[in-house]
Amino acid sequence: MSSATPGSRNTRKTIIGFVTSRSGDKSIKVTIPYKTPHPLYHKVINRKTVVHVHDEKNETKVGDKVEIMETRPLSRLKRWRIVNVVERAVTTDAVAISENDVAAQVPTKTVATAPAAPKA
Repeated sequence: MSSATPGSRNTRKTIIGFVTSRSGDKSIKVTIPYKTPHPLYHKVINRKTVVHVHDEKNETKVGDKVEIMETRPLSRLKRWRIVNVVERAVTTDAVAISENDVAAQVPTKTVATAPAAPKA
């Protein structure tokens, strides 16, 4: 096996999401919301992915917008770690964020479709 040079490591996925829970020491849950059109009816649907993230410095709180990066498995569920805090939460209360609040801040993932024909 060859030794790894500094530039040879694969690039890892980074995602931006919202801290929704502080589950324990150095552990948080991050919700990654997205919008996608319904396959048949084409109405935009709010979806979310929840991942367990390693927060080494315990620097985040509920409501923070954070950038996370894929990493090796750190525990049974944790496969992500904090890269940086993009935006701090406005409040200091530890209150969970509702799905509607998160969905309001997310851009829409849409598939390019042909414009609808006008009705006669």
